[in-house]
Amino acid sequence: MDKINLKVEDWKNSNIQVFWGEIAPCDHLVQIYENDRCFLDILEGFAGTGLLSGDSVVIIATKVHIENLNERLIKQGFDLKKLMAAHQYIPLDAEETLSKFMVNNWPDEKLFNDYIGRLIELTRKEGRKVRAFGEMVAVLWAQGFNGATVQLESLWHNFHSKDQFTLYCAYPKTGFTQNASDSLDKICQTHSKIIDGQNRPTTEIYYRTIP
Repeated sequence: MDKINLKVEDWKNSNIQVFWGEIAPCDHLVQIYENDRCFLDILEGFAGTGLLSGDSVVIIATKVHIENLNERLIKQGFDLKKLMAAHQYIPLDAEETLSKFMVNNWPDEKLFNDYIGRLIELTRKEGRKVRAFGEMVAVLWAQGFNGATVQLESLWHNFHSKDQFTLYCAYPKTGFTQNASDSLDKICQTHSKIIDGQNRPTTEIYYRTIP
């Protein structure tokens, strides 16, 4: 748990648009957030800067989070219907997506790779870069499937290491207890950066690179 209980001075900080605008395709990021507001601020920056850059953006999240993100993006002036028709913006329900590759409450590697592979290929039309957000891990964790969560993070990590796209996932901090510290450490170690999940100015992002 020490990785997320850091003082302000332990984090690097950047303007949120600069951070998401310069993020590398090889980056795999995780956020353990305090509340939905600070999570959605970061997710909006992730999706909005991607769309402005001409990237394809895949969002696999809960229905509530997709609805809130869509409202924010529409307020920014994005034509989501047009973007979805061009497969440049693809919002998917996390539980429905999990059902595509979960077998007996465990993620099947082949089914996962086949499904995610087709999804990423679909978004790469016209040579677009891809950035993807996944909340399926948080859904599994909330359901008590800790081992399956770690396995799914591993599958994401392995798939991502063979394919160039930016990957970001997030968990609510309330889902973690001291007893879950070993699993949390394993989850963090599959990522290249941790994004701070505390309430911060909406124009800034605080992060820490995983050695």
